[in-house]
Amino acid sequence: MISKRRLLAGLVAAASTAVLARSAAARSPAISSGELRGSIDASAHGVAPGGGETTRRNLQRLLTEAAGRNMPVYLPPGDYPMSGIDLPDGTRLIGIAGATSLILSGSGILLRAENARHIELSGLIIDGAGRAIAGDAPALALFRNVADLVIENCDVANGGKTGLHLEACGGRITRNRMTRAAEYGLYAVNSANLTVVDNIVSDCGNGGILIHRWEKGRDGTIVSGNRISRTGAGNGGTGQYGNAINLYRADDVIVSGNHIADSAFSAIRANSASNAMISGNHCSASGETAIYAEFSFEGAMISGNLVDGAANGISVVNFNEGGRLATISNNIVRNLRLVGPYTVEDPIFGVGISAEADTAVTGNVVENAPYGGLAFGFGPYLRNVTATGNIVRDAGVGCVVTVVEGAGDTIIANNIFQGARRGAIIGYRWREASTGDLAKGGAERFSHLTIEGNRVS
Repeated sequence: MISKRRLLAGLVAAASTAVLARSAAARSPAISSGELRGSIDASAHGVAPGGGETTRRNLQRLLTEAAGRNMPVYLPPGDYPMSGIDLPDGTRLIGIAGATSLILSGSGILLRAENARHIELSGLIIDGAGRAIAGDAPALALFRNVADLVIENCDVANGGKTGLHLEACGGRITRNRMTRAAEYGLYAVNSANLTVVDNIVSDCGNGGILIHRWEKGRDGTIVSGNRISRTGAGNGGTGQYGNAINLYRADDVIVSGNHIADSAFSAIRANSASNAMISGNHCSASGETAIYAEFSFEGAMISGNLVDGAANGISVVNFNEGGRLATISNNIVRNLRLVGPYTVEDPIFGVGISAEADTAVTGNVVENAPYGGLAFGFGPYLRNVTATGNIVRDAGVGCVVTVVEGAGDTIIANNIFQGARRGAIIGYRWREASTGDLAKGGAERFSHLTIEGNRVS
């Protein structure tokens, strides 16, 4: 047993040791924050807040020297107005998050890196100051052919074009805040296994996170855990702008666990992107179709998403362009509307889930779809669709299915339709209803349809 006297003596000794250690530290030379990090303190090399062109030249020289030694550079808190900083291979630039600001002072790019193995930025504010970016410069920060690009815990804001522009890069973009870009928060083209995780993207003029390729092919990017809000479509159009997450020609991409709100068009739009996995996303207040797989794709898994508020819920379409092969399962889609963000002749809005070819639709719940809860095919563009075990409540039509000549095999079985105002299952010829309620009878007239076991109330 330890006596109270011995315990007290031990505490006094420990306190005395701590006092002596603090006294020794006070007598020692000052240790900068950069040295504590094992980095080079830029303030000791002529890099000072507000230092103008002299600071820019000194920082450029220091980055080059430090990269050659594989040493990080620490940039203390302050505002550093500058432009045209080239990041050499091996750059590791570290600031204090929310306090170290690189502010665009000219009309060009603020940061640039090309043909590098490793570039790392962390704890920086990269601020475009709302300045217009001249010429063909695409973004506030441009990275080309960087094999391992790490941008972490940075603020990228007020870009006159795009915030971050990546071409043929790998690595990770994580825990950043990308806000108020005139174009896109992040544009990544021809990536190689890029990871875009846990970022906040808001108030961008034409798009949030874009994963594109110049030609269709494997991409392998993971887009997960991001919060994206208020994505605009300042350039207008019918869907090429205004998407929180947009895949284009990029195959083998995972989009999961993102929280997305107030997109001018889609929360998630995959155009000609094969083998896309879109799962566990929360999508609210989308201006057009919340989750879209369209045009020439093969393979889309759309599961476990929640869609609340959109013109259309989930669409897997464009069989006429080769769009096929999907599963749509275990999603909740609700509170749709008949009005979209553009006016075309006879638009179709207010649909919960649409599919056209080689697609299984199962275990979904659709509620408040004023046009139709489910919609299968358009004209002759329908093949191998099954709809089983779904629940549709409060819809204009429970299920719209094409009965145009040439339409392929479709099974609509064991679903529940409640409160379908114009009928549970109605055959359409293009845009016009042409049958009675096929859930009650008459489906035998259409050899491509199997309708059975549905419950209607």
